[in-house]
Amino acid sequence: EEARARAAELRRQREAAESGAEDDLELAKKKAAAAAKARAAALAKQKAAEASGDDDELAKQKAAAAAKAKAAAAAKARAAALAKQQGSAGDEGAKQKAAAAARTKAEETDGGTGRYAAPSPNDPLLEKYVRIIHEHLGSDVLEDAYINRLAKDVPTLVVKKEAYYKVAELLKGHEQLRFDYLSELHGTDFQTHMEVYVHLYSYPNRQPVALKVKIERDNPEVDSLVPLWPGANWPECEAYDLLGIRFRGHPNLIRIFLGEQWVGHPLRKDYEPYDAEV
Repeated sequence: EEARARAAELRRQREAAESGAEDDLELAKKKAAAAAKARAAALAKQKAAEASGDDDELAKQKAAAAAKAKAAAAAKARAAALAKQQGSAGDEGAKQKAAAAARTKAEETDGGTGRYAAPSPNDPLLEKYVRIIHEHLGSDVLEDAYINRLAKDVPTLVVKKEAYYKVAELLKGHEQLRFDYLSELHGTDFQTHMEVYVHLYSYPNRQPVALKVKIERDNPEVDSLVPLWPGANWPECEAYDLLGIRFRGHPNLIRIFLGEQWVGHPLRKDYEPYDAEV
C-alpha cells in the first residue's frame, strides 16, 4: 500500500512538473509573441517616423529650390532692367553726341561743299590769290573762291569760262604765284553743266591751288591749257574721249581710249551704247 502511495505521489509530481513546464513554455511563447509584436510596432513606428522625416526633408528641399529659382529669376529681371536702362542711356548719349557733332559740322560747313566757316591755315593763300587776280584781271573774273576742307584745305578758284585761260596764265606767270606744275586735270558731268577741274602746284612757293570752270553741257568747249602746261595734253584728250569736252587750241585732240569710230562719250550722264550688245 505504501508503495502505491509513493508511486501515486511521484506521478502527481511528474504531472505537476510537466504541467509547470507546459505553463512555462506557454508563458515563454506568449512573452516571445509579445516581444515580437512590440518590436514590429516599434519598427513600424520608426519607419513611419522616417517616412514622415523624408517627406519633410523633400518638402524643405523643394521649397529651397523654388526659393532659389525665384531669386535667380528676380536677379535676372533686375539685370535685364538695368541693362535696358543703361542701353537707353547709352543710346540717348550717342544720339546727343551725334546731334552735337552734326550741329558743330553744320556751324562749320557750308552746305556740304567742303567750305568751312572755321579758319583754315590756307586762308592767307586764298586771300593772296584772289587779291592778285583782282588786281590784274578785275573783280568779275571769279565766280567763287573758297577753301576746300574735303581736299586738304586746298584754295579753290571757280573762274568764268571766258577768263579761264587768262587766270591760268596769271597763276603760272606771276612772280608771287608761279604755279609751274599741273598735277591733275579732269572733267565731270553734273547733268546741269559740265566742269573741268585743274590742280596746280608751285614748287618755288610750295603752295597748291585748284582751278575750276563750268561749261555748257550742250556745247562743252573751253580753252586748252597745253600751251601753258604740256602735261595737260593727255588729260584733255581723255576728257574729250569720255565726256566730249573740246579744248580749243589743243595741238592734237584725239580719242586716246576708244578711238574716233566710237559713237558717244561713256562718262556723260545721257550716254547710251550705240551697239546694244557691247
